[in-house]
Amino acid sequence: MKEKSFNNLIADSQGTAVKPIPPEHFDFERYADYEAARLEKNRDFWQASQAVAVYRRFRVPEVYTYRCHDMKMSLALQLGALHESMKYEADIVNFLEPWYGIGTIAGAFGATYQWEPGQAPAVKPPFSSLQEALDTDIEPVEETPIGRQTLDMIDYFLEKTRGRLPLSLTDTQSPMNTASFLLETNAFYMSFYDDPEGLKQLLERITAELLRFTQKQKDRIGDVLVSPGHGFASSRSFRGLGMSDDVMTTLSDQLYREFEIPYLETVGEPFGGPAFHSCGNWSGKTDTVRQIPRLVMVDGAFSAQTDPDENPSLPFSQTFRDTGIVVNARIVGDSQGVIEKVKKLWSSGMKLIVVTYCQTPREQANVYQQIHQHCEG
Repeated sequence: MKEKSFNNLIADSQGTAVKPIPPEHFDFERYADYEAARLEKNRDFWQASQAVAVYRRFRVPEVYTYRCHDMKMSLALQLGALHESMKYEADIVNFLEPWYGIGTIAGAFGATYQWEPGQAPAVKPPFSSLQEALDTDIEPVEETPIGRQTLDMIDYFLEKTRGRLPLSLTDTQSPMNTASFLLETNAFYMSFYDDPEGLKQLLERITAELLRFTQKQKDRIGDVLVSPGHGFASSRSFRGLGMSDDVMTTLSDQLYREFEIPYLETVGEPFGGPAFHSCGNWSGKTDTVRQIPRLVMVDGAFSAQTDPDENPSLPFSQTFRDTGIVVNARIVGDSQGVIEKVKKLWSSGMKLIVVTYCQTPREQANVYQQIHQHCEG
């Protein structure tokens, strides 16, 4: 069977349309029981040296685009997703995300969001040179518009859900990704060679602010916090800090080890270790990513319907088996396609989370059963 290709005519290939549910109409007791019934299984998975789990992700397209700044509608849409998700058989439950774009820490340096109609916010780099960024005084993130909005959304979500539902941090970008939001593209890449020590100074400043603001969010969210967070299958039984690190695909292994890995380790350590995400095909860098100290999870796309440049399976099963590092595999596709991918990914010694997007509860139940049979049978 020829696999379907990426559909660039839809807003979100990983998205699911849902009907919003206002907090006053949501069944909190039912969802709390639904989550509680899976937490022990999640703990067992996290502690195991070899295991498989299934997560049917409910990602609402509007929440990741023009609705991300509307806390009332964002929550209602996400509650609609949580309600629908209970119909789909899975080992890991969905969670709420007070998401607000990818430039949170960049805001401390004066970066501001640009809003295009119907689109997610974008950050235009405010600096044409590295020295301009180094000469800029940092404003605490929580005193910036994006920082205040992020914390206000956390407070609103907690208040309206009575602190009963699993909740993650906002979308967290790696220090290197954040640096790329601050510097004009040519200045960013030239700084590796023209002023490597200056770039490290910038990364140190970013890292310190990222650590501080992440801890502030964690303290606010309390015991309903799920980890590793945005974009990863997450649970109160899991640990780690998920970070998007897409810029790494443009760097040599040597540059990545020198300019990014030390900062990922610093940021991730207080939260149980880093969890790594990059869009696209980063299979050629699995050995380098594995060198990140205390790495707990990696995320990738494993079908053409998920990402136009999907990852091949073999480098991941070869690199991450017998390491204890979880592979979070996002696979958009029908049941046959998902099972074929799992058979290529799975090998003895792996810890694998299969992230599915099945269209019906019946299809999901079939996929769930086949995945566990293949990996545990």
